[in-house]
Amino acid sequence: QVLLVESGGGLVQAGGSLRLSCAASVGSFNCVRMGWFRQAPGKEREFVASISWSSKATAYATSMKDRFTISRDNAKNTVYLQMDRLTPEDTAVYYCAAETINADDYNIWGQGTQVTVSS
Repeated sequence: QVLLVESGGGLVQAGGSLRLSCAASVGSFNCVRMGWFRQAPGKEREFVASISWSSKATAYATSMKDRFTISRDNAKNTVYLQMDRLTPEDTAVYYCAAETINADDYNIWGQGTQVTVSS
């Protein structure tokens, strides 16, 4: 059973930065892509960014592509989300997810890490 463990969340002032990490508990787990999602109070979960495990191709939500950067370190089985110029609207629980071979969509999820941006 692969576990994804997020870290790096916390409280930051508006305009600040945070870097989230997502570490997979095992090495090769036939991962196709990994992504970050977030869910703010009272709102539905939304896509933030994704990265291919093999090609490093990335995708971003339009509203975040100029401020957030996703990257990965295969040797460490870790995916990162660098978040800059944060605003209070970025306050949410951020989740890491993985899609494995033969899965139709993201099928492994982390427990989430809270990001709070104060004004």
